[in-house]
Parts: sequence; structure tokens; C-alpha cells
Amino acid sequence: MLELLEAVSARLVQKKLMLVSAESCTGGMIGAVMTDRPGSSAFYAGGFITYSNDLKTRLLDVPEPMLAQYGAVSAAVAQAMAQGALDKTNADIAISVTGIAGPDGGSVDKPVGLVYIGYGLKGRPINVSKYNFEGDRGAIRRQTVAAALDHILKTIEVLE
Repeated sequence: MLELLEAVSARLVQKKLMLVSAESCTGGMIGAVMTDRPGSSAFYAGGFITYSNDLKTRLLDVPEPMLAQYGAVSAAVAQAMAQGALDKTNADIAISVTGIAGPDGGSVDKPVGLVYIGYGLKGRPINVSKYNFEGDRGAIRRQTVAAALDHILKTIEVLE
């Protein structure tokens, strides 16, 4: 993951882009990884840890009816979280994650390991990818962070 982080941070600096994160199931791990690198204030604006539905609504403007209809772990909510993070900050690029890290909380429709990642650039549509990660809680969260970093890198590449 260190190589991926270095690639992401170098590209953000090169393109003069600021990143914002909106996290649920990772509980701030993306922000922690981004700020592990010295000089991260040049490319990381900060993040929102919105574990509860209440904070998703109050901080990121995720509509309550959307949460009621689709649930917090959904493509619609991942998209709204990323858009909300962009709308609330001066960041150029956003990443959002919402999922079920386990070991409890899963169901037939939404099993443990289900994660949605939202990503996009300000002024452009927000994309969402769905994952079904395996392993324990820590493994699912680490895989989510790695996938999020990969999406940030691919989003930056769209500008080239």
C-alpha cells in the first residue's frame, strides 16, 4: 500500500489537486494513511468520518429519504457522500466509502465485506464501485483503503 500511497500523493501534487475523504466503515483510515506522508497538507484537505446516518445527513447532506430507501451501505449513499464532501470543501477530488466490515451486521442482501466506494472530481459525475471483500474486519478495512487509493489514482489519470 505504501507504493500506491506514494503514487497517489505524487500525482495529486503534480496536478495541484486537493483530496477530501468521506468515510464510514473505514473510520478515518483513509485520512490516517494520507497524512502518514510528510507534506500531506499540500494534497489532502481533510476528511469526514460519518459513521452514523445522522452525521451523513448533517455533515454531507445525504438525504434522509435516500438512507431510508437504500440504506447506508449503498451506491446511492456512497455517491451522495462523495458529492457532499466536494460541496462542503474546496477540494478538487473526493473519495467516499461505506460498507459492512463485520464481523456482524451483514445480511443475505448485504453481506459482511460489501463496500461501495464513491470517487470523482468537482464539477463532474461521481462514480461508484461495488466490492465484496473477504476476511476479518481489519482485512476488509485495509482492502477498502487500498481500493480507494487505486480509485483516486485512476480518477487523476482521467485528467491526462
